[in-house]
Amino acid sequence: MYNIKEITLKIPEDKFDFFMEVFNQLGLEVSDDDFVIPEWQKEVVLERVKKNKKEDLIPWEEARKQFKFKS
Repeated sequence: MYNIKEITLKIPEDKFDFFMEVFNQLGLEVSDDDFVIPEWQKEVVLERVKKNKKEDLIPWEEARKQFKFKS
């Protein structure tokens, strides 16, 4: 197994296609942070937030203890 490093690049728009071709040729994974969250999905989340009762919420530290992490 090998270690993986993650980087962020700022590429001039006129060079973007060239860099994407290089990345694809090298088989590198590329993610696009310019994704858009659909309105319907935002509405679902907002509706869930509205339905929550403050007394049902727990602090993150307590919630984290309920997760089972692989070792």
